[in-house]
Amino acid sequence: MTPAAHPPAPGALRLLGRALRLRCPQCGGGRVMLGWTTVLPGCDRCGLGFTRGERGYWLGAYFLNLVAIEVVFTAWWGAVLALTWPDLPWTFLNVSTFVLMLGTPVLFHPFAHTLWLACDLLVRPAGDDDFRAPQEPPRVVRGSPRAPRA
Repeated sequence: MTPAAHPPAPGALRLLGRALRLRCPQCGGGRVMLGWTTVLPGCDRCGLGFTRGERGYWLGAYFLNLVAIEVVFTAWWGAVLALTWPDLPWTFLNVSTFVLMLGTPVLFHPFAHTLWLACDLLVRPAGDDDFRAPQEPPRVVRGSPRAPRA
């Protein structure tokens, strides 16, 4: 792609806002996730590749997910302790904390990926090497062995 073909680098708030909507942080138009757990290879609209050329790139997303779990845990325990002190409901606290610690990483998973991509774009703006031509869907000839069945 030519340098003028890709969108200019957006500001920090715009990057993070787009990431929270699970959209491409660069252009805001394309999806980042296919379903809840699968990251697409790149943006269908602007062509930004989501894995930005490094092995282990998504380790930062896992770190953000871990931070989210710790923040939820600390806020939950702090709120319950503040509201129920000195008679702590230990059974309720243990069961609810267990449920929160199982649910938070699942619910936050797609946001961790898009927020990591936005943070990376904020620190290291996209260059010409990060963009690729948006891919066309594969053409399927009717009657071929790979044609989807209706």
